[in-house]
Amino acid sequence: GISSTNLGHLAAKLPVSRLQRDLSDSAAMRNYGAALAHSFLALTAVQRGLERVAVNRAALQADLDGAWEILAEAAQTVLRKHHIPAAYEKLRDLTRGTALTRAAWQEFIGALDIPAAEKERLLRLRPADYVGYAAELARGCADERQ
Repeated sequence: GISSTNLGHLAAKLPVSRLQRDLSDSAAMRNYGAALAHSFLALTAVQRGLERVAVNRAALQADLDGAWEILAEAAQTVLRKHHIPAAYEKLRDLTRGTALTRAAWQEFIGALDIPAAEKERLLRLRPADYVGYAAELARGCADERQ
């Protein structure tokens, strides 16, 4: 908090005092070190905290196994590909307000008017395995930064 406040003050004060050829910026500039030191202390505290975090893989897997609504994006994409009207609304009605079970997912996919190969592909999906285009999007963001 102290670091953010000090750096915010410097960011607001220095451009104005520079444009006005104000000599008070030298007093503000003497506080760079303190502001950056507080930032360093905050970052080391965050690092210590993160080192204490442990991932409970079993709990994560259990959460994913019970979250079949994750696959709604995949189904919506396939429905749009095959020009099924109101694709979004169908998935919204399926997933909104209730937890989607594996049985409900299978029933929904089985009732769709899409090719059998697409149905099989959707039925093979599991919440823990589906990431959609996340990998491609992440690579795209990394490529844009380079």
